[in-house]
Amino acid sequence: MTRPVSLCTLAVIACAFTLSACSTAPVAKPPPVVAPTLEELMAKATQAADTGNKAAALALWQEAAAAAPADKQPWVRMAQSRYDAGQYGEAILNAQEVLVRDPADKLANSVIAISGLRLSTRALADLSRQNNLSGPLRAESQDLAKLLRESLGETVLVPPPDKPPVRASRKQPSKRTADEGSANPFNALK
Repeated sequence: MTRPVSLCTLAVIACAFTLSACSTAPVAKPPPVVAPTLEELMAKATQAADTGNKAAALALWQEAAAAAPADKQPWVRMAQSRYDAGQYGEAILNAQEVLVRDPADKLANSVIAISGLRLSTRALADLSRQNNLSGPLRAESQDLAKLLRESLGETVLVPPPDKPPVRASRKQPSKRTADEGSANPFNALK
């Protein structure tokens, strides 16, 4: 025998269905975050560099390098910025990243060469001040200097400072004449 369903039971079942429908309503998803393009990142970095915010510019160039790993431009800008700031070790590292992407890049090779020379010059000056530039280290330094002179076609790598030109002192002609001793003050006007 089947039991008749009571009105109260039907009301409870209807409420359960209604409540379960509310909990399964679709939740609106936030719109997907669109990553900035390489051009946008480079423009923001350039603007930051132009306003003097070098740290922000470097962070944006690093973000651009991560966004476009095959592009050399973020690395070129980082290398140049580091070189301009006198951070020669970091400039060399950034320039090497440029050369991984473009082995013939002249700017990157220049940054590496000049930064390396500046670091070497500092180290040699420190060694010289400490009187530790002797023996094989001195001989190797001289050989490298000779190679550098030959590469540049120069006989002297660091010329002595130019002496300022000697100016010939021209004496202004005196307004007084030989007739100074005379009592006539108008003789000088003649």
